[in-house]
Amino acid sequence: MQNISTTAGLKNAIQLLEVDQAIKGQLLKEQFYLTYERFKPINLLKGTLKDIASSPYLIDNILGAATGLAAGYLSKKIFIGASDNMFRKLIGFLLQFGVTKVVAKHPDAIKSFGTFIIQNIHHKKEMNSKKP
Repeated sequence: MQNISTTAGLKNAIQLLEVDQAIKGQLLKEQFYLTYERFKPINLLKGTLKDIASSPYLIDNILGAATGLAAGYLSKKIFIGASDNMFRKLIGFLLQFGVTKVVAKHPDAIKSFGTFIIQNIHHKKEMNSKKP
């Protein structure tokens, strides 16, 4: 910075600093407003929901978990049936837990297995319909 030796030069430097301070103060106020708006609870909720909705694996994860829960529940109901046996209920609970965990962790394998079974059934129907 240059040395200021005149009164006019000092006044000019003071005015430049005041303008600079006013610009920086305005920028600071705008940044404060943006930060304040960003941290409002409704905006935090909107941002979080937008992030969740834009996740490419959300639907796959929800479907895998729902399929696992349904498969576990059905396997327990099929195993227990109408029995009141306590041992059978315990085994049914463990079966439900295991089936739910396996199906939820490997939905792609279950999906490909199901596709394979459906294709085999469809292929057998075609073979039976071609026989005279």
